[in-house]
Amino acid sequence: MMLGAVLLLLLLGGAGPASAHAVMRSSDPADGTVLKTAPASISLNFSESVGLLDGSFRLFGPDGRRVHTGEARHAPGHSDTAEVAFPAGLGQGTFTVAWRVVSADSHPVSGAFTFSVGKPSPTSAAVDTGPDENPATGALWDLARYAAYGAAALLIGTAAFVLLCRPPDPGPLRRPLAAGWWTLLASTVVLLALRAPYETGAGPASALEPAALARTLTGRPGLVLLARLTLLAPVAAYLVRLSRRGPSRATPATGAALALALALTWAASEHASAGIQVPSAMASSVLHLLAMAVWLGGLTALLTILQRATTDPDPGSSAGYDPRLAATVARFSRIAFLAVIVLVVTGVYQSWRGLGSWTALSDTTYGRLLLAKLAAVVLLLAAAGGSRRWTARLATAAGSPGTNGNPGTNGSLGTNGSLGTDGTTGTGSEAVQERTPEPVGGPSHPTARTTAPQTVSTSTPLPVPVPPAGAPAGTSSPRSPAPGRCLRALRRSVLAEVAVAVAVLVISTVLSGTLPGRAAAGGAGTAPAAGIPGASVTMIPFDTGTPGGRGTVQITLQPGRVGQNAVEAVVFGPDGGLSTVPELRLSLSLPAEEIGPIDARLTDQGGYWGTDSLDLPIPGAWTAKATVRVSELDQASGSRTVRILR
Repeated sequence: MMLGAVLLLLLLGGAGPASAHAVMRSSDPADGTVLKTAPASISLNFSESVGLLDGSFRLFGPDGRRVHTGEARHAPGHSDTAEVAFPAGLGQGTFTVAWRVVSADSHPVSGAFTFSVGKPSPTSAAVDTGPDENPATGALWDLARYAAYGAAALLIGTAAFVLLCRPPDPGPLRRPLAAGWWTLLASTVVLLALRAPYETGAGPASALEPAALARTLTGRPGLVLLARLTLLAPVAAYLVRLSRRGPSRATPATGAALALALALTWAASEHASAGIQVPSAMASSVLHLLAMAVWLGGLTALLTILQRATTDPDPGSSAGYDPRLAATVARFSRIAFLAVIVLVVTGVYQSWRGLGSWTALSDTTYGRLLLAKLAAVVLLLAAAGGSRRWTARLATAAGSPGTNGNPGTNGSLGTNGSLGTDGTTGTGSEAVQERTPEPVGGPSHPTARTTAPQTVSTSTPLPVPVPPAGAPAGTSSPRSPAPGRCLRALRRSVLAEVAVAVAVLVISTVLSGTLPGRAAAGGAGTAPAAGIPGASVTMIPFDTGTPGGRGTVQITLQPGRVGQNAVEAVVFGPDGGLSTVPELRLSLSLPAEEIGPIDARLTDQGGYWGTDSLDLPIPGAWTAKATVRVSELDQASGSRTVRILR
């Protein structure tokens, strides 16, 4: 319950719109151009292949009314280019194109641009191109994605813990397994239902339309979610077998195949499915997800086992302690270490593939999130180091079990392969060397003795070590802490690991919904500037919430490049006509470089507001914020992104 609350708080505290993953490289006609004659078609080229929707293109005429076009299609032989026919006989003026497609990694992408036929319109009507994302649909979609990631980690990690670590009593882990399965089922159903409104930017109610579900089941993202939903049936059968018959009767190969198939449903719908080196990226993504699940989900399972094993109120007691638990902890310690190695190797590759350059670490949201994840992982490794130290102390205090569950004389183990206090592993009837604690005087001391090697059969119960006379009950030596105390300390350390692991999981989920740095860099230099030739034109809508308080500010930057720019700002009212306002302020900022806001210092030029001394120092995606005062009491602000070229 506590971990769920932490996850929910982190989710709600950092909720925001998901970043697009495909970048529009160019358009034909180009944004802001003036054509002598009407084009035959409109085409958009993207950084990766895209899927088309029923409303992928929406064309608005000079009067702001929508013009019906034909069906959008891919250019012959180019899945990264979308095009639609331009209707004939529309006359002259400025046209607005709003577009929305689905990138190859299943995330919708949208935008708008303008071009003119014959000559630009004297005044541009306010065009509502629709929201990029419905807030309710986006919030539910993000919540379901977080729940699916967490459920996968809990389900796969707990099952792997039962199979590989073989806890003495796996009964307490049935609830985490059931919780993980049901949560993954519910989140997958929600994602499948919301897929269509998420793609189109519609509200959640549109998910109930039969046509919406039919459209979802014909696209790759919907088919991937359907495959995940289908896989949960054999996963449920396997978990029932594992819970009822125990790990010895469940086939590890079957469990590994099911986990691999589940991981593939994520790799096929995230960053790995698009971009460069797709086969290698898919394999790396699957290994990364499985290693994450085995480590983080296994931590939750270990914490559950330790919680049951540390119920004795006496911290120095060993009452109720099962000595086989030390072997379980030691096995998980080794498995977690291997999982960390896989995470590091695959994480380095995925970071290189997503970033593309060192500067993207600081210049892009993807890079900054990656640095935050790296810091959280370092903190997690520090907590894991503390857990490993307490694991070693637990093995020293109580010894590790042999194949029959009894402690060995020196902690060496039988065929189960668990480590003892000296790190040796017995196999079959392998010889096990007994070591007696050396007296203070060293080997030459008269009381020192050496026991010759003995051959111990793994089928014979090993003797339980007897504590020295006068030692407290439950201690294995005068210098080693009691198993009960070690278990409590280990539980606290694992609890800290799990808390940090939740943060790592949240950052990873956000990272999977963020535009990679390589894609951002690829689109920055090729994105067209908005506006008339040699200028950047941006339309910023505003609404004061009062009658007649809606309108649009047209901001023209000339030349729209680095250095000194002239600014002309015109305000249009609700009817699309020119509007006179008592005050208009404009500021520009560059969040990626933490520059601004820079006040444009507009002045009333008689019919429009302007200045010729706005200096923009570097290129990039600047945020233009316009504040319009329509009366002495009413004002409103709006912002849009402006691309400034070199």
